[in-house]
Amino acid sequence: MVNVETALKEAVTSIEGAIGAALVDYGSGMALGLSGGGKDLDLTVAAAGNTDVVRAKVRTMEMLGLQDEIEDILITLGTQYHLIRLMKGRNSENFFLYLALDRGRANLAMARHQLKKIEQSLEV
Repeated sequence: MVNVETALKEAVTSIEGAIGAALVDYGSGMALGLSGGGKDLDLTVAAAGNTDVVRAKVRTMEMLGLQDEIEDILITLGTQYHLIRLMKGRNSENFFLYLALDRGRANLAMARHQLKKIEQSLEV
């Protein structure tokens, strides 16, 4: 198991095209950890904004009566991918990993695979 800081640094350094990563509590909208980002990507703002996305999707699934779970939410922009991975496990049910990728450099399938591995090794 790895801690939050180590996991997020791994995401930014090992995932091709990664711009920034965060671990977010979607109950409160607070980022529990951040790595990367910069002037073009304010991870604190992204964490809060993506909390609204997750809450809306969870609420919609409840209204539809879907008895399933969200793995990933993908938002594609002209120059970026934004990947939201809801965490599973006994102590991580209200958390998600957020990963922003440079669309020109990233391999989306590999990024999803690597983010899943990081999630499985993460100790919250």
